[in-house]
Amino acid sequence: MALGLQRIGYQRQSTPGNPNADAAMSAIDPARTALIVVDMQPDFMPGGPLPVAGAEDHGERLVAPVRGLMESDLLPLQVATQDWHPPGHVSFASSHPGRAPFDGIEVHGYPQTLWPDHCVQGSPGAELHPRLPLARLAAILRKGMDAQADSYSGFHNNHGPNGARAPTGLAGYLRERGVVAVVCCGLARDFCVKWTAEDAAAAGFTSYVLWDLCWPVHPHSDARVRDEIQARGVHLLDRAALADAVAMSGGA
Repeated sequence: MALGLQRIGYQRQSTPGNPNADAAMSAIDPARTALIVVDMQPDFMPGGPLPVAGAEDHGERLVAPVRGLMESDLLPLQVATQDWHPPGHVSFASSHPGRAPFDGIEVHGYPQTLWPDHCVQGSPGAELHPRLPLARLAAILRKGMDAQADSYSGFHNNHGPNGARAPTGLAGYLRERGVVAVVCCGLARDFCVKWTAEDAAAAGFTSYVLWDLCWPVHPHSDARVRDEIQARGVHLLDRAALADAVAMSGGA
């Protein structure tokens, strides 16, 4: 599912036969771009309480391609996010008597999907997957630790009791490292990858989503997710296009 690349400038265009194509794009400088590996945790994989769809085999469909990208050092600066909820988190359906997973309610005046208990601090399902090359990660950002606020994005919590979305500090860390662009992959495409990529764009980073290295909770959401993230300035590409874009810069 490679996306077409042009070697001059950036020009919005579709790629025939690929509904997830975003555009031709300029070179990606690996020295100033961070790979963000989003929530690659067993609880979001088949067998966990909140699995993504369409990936029955942990290794072949989920972990192996992300591990391959990390080990390629195509983007040497690599960070990960990790959902890390306390017991009784506000996003858990079990915290709301009479409610079931996937019910929608309001929390602090904003829509909230209720989830099965997942990624509880210290539980095996909350750990980053052990078959990833974790030693390559420059930083691991734990999110969702505030019992009263969900945190889909690696850059900001969801709205808290005061109505604000508290920053996580990831933007400051990346800027201190000289990063101007981020490439997001992982779980799940329709929630934490989406929100992380959108918040990166809002923070002033050039933001990309590796469509073929992220997977959704709800596959029927793909068209909506694609449209919404593009409308917020996020670019879609796949692993092959990423490699081409890095090569255009003279990197890897």
